[in-house]
Amino acid sequence: MNPVSKATLRYLKTSAQKTRLVVNQIRGKTANEAMSILRFTRKHVAKDVEKVLKSAIANAKQGERKVDVDSLYISRAFVNAGPMEKRIRHRAMGRTFRILKRSCHVTLHLDEKR
Repeated sequence: MNPVSKATLRYLKTSAQKTRLVVNQIRGKTANEAMSILRFTRKHVAKDVEKVLKSAIANAKQGERKVDVDSLYISRAFVNAGPMEKRIRHRAMGRTFRILKRSCHVTLHLDEKR
């Protein structure tokens, strides 16, 4: 079944593992409850996830169907790994170590409670 609205944030400059900690807290919650959880979560990535949630709510308001914003809940929320930037760090005796700067993609689907 198609969601009422969907929003995706791509190429977020943090690892998928750190982002999943925040997204797991809001999965299955109502949109208003998830917004308050994100506002008081002490993880830096919570601000970015809150922006995605606001975007999904705005997409639901703009849709063709009449949607009650108070009845929206997060039906699906997932975080996928994005591309990694590869950097090098110079070490002793002419060696180099690789640094992987990770990124991720966050997707939220909203549905109406019936």
